[in-house]
Amino acid sequence: MDTKGSLASLPWWVTWIVIPVIALVVFGGLIASLVGFLIGLLFKVLIFVALVGGVVYLVRRFKSGSSSSRSDW
Repeated sequence: MDTKGSLASLPWWVTWIVIPVIALVVFGGLIASLVGFLIGLLFKVLIFVALVGGVVYLVRRFKSGSSSSRSDW
């Protein structure tokens, strides 16, 4: 069966409205879970970058402040 031929014989509103709505209903949960996973991953990456940056900042600050006595570390 030719898919292009069968879709071309349908009205425009079936091709552009009904089929995407059916796809969203069927795959909506999968799409939502993927988007949620990506947002959660992005949030964790941002938290990781902020924590590493904070540690680097603190180490540099204390290292430059106590450069005369290295026996503290």
